[in-house]
Amino acid sequence: QVQLVESGGGLVQAGESLRLSCAISGRTFSRCYAGWFRQAPGKEREFVASIHWNDGTPDYTDSVKGRFTISRDDAKNTVSLQMNSLKPEDSAVYYCATDARVGCSYSHRNGMDYWGKGTLVTVSS
Repeated sequence: QVQLVESGGGLVQAGESLRLSCAISGRTFSRCYAGWFRQAPGKEREFVASIHWNDGTPDYTDSVKGRFTISRDDAKNTVSLQMNSLKPEDSAVYYCATDARVGCSYSHRNGMDYWGKGTLVTVSS
């Protein structure tokens, strides 16, 4: 069983920064991606960013490109999301996710296999 625990959410003003972290534990034999998704009230969950665990290649949704940076620490089994220049529309519950796949050719933006419980990010204007 894989567990993911997010931390780092909070209330900030527009233009400020936050750093989210996710600790991944449990037994995994393979991992292709880890990433972050978010869900605002009344909206569907959406993809934010992902990172290819082996080669570190990032992927971002257009609305956060240039403002958010995803990174991973293989030794610590953590994935982080540095969020700069935050906007009120970034307000949401942010979920960490990862997979347990042998092959990486799946639509990871549509979802992964394991999820954290989420951390709330609120950006005031």
